[in-house]
Amino acid sequence: MNILYFLIGCSVVMALFFLAAFFWALKDGQHDDVHTPAVRILFDDDKPEEAE
Repeated sequence: MNILYFLIGCSVVMALFFLAAFFWALKDGQHDDVHTPAVRILFDDDKPEEAE
């Protein structure tokens, strides 16, 4: 029965860690622009080589 208390404690600590990491990423601006990465592949950034 003691192992059950230990596992519950570990899962609560891990959940709090992941929640803190999520809020840190949210505060850092990780999820600000969700549209541009989806359409970035459509932009052609390669410049053709100029003939000399």
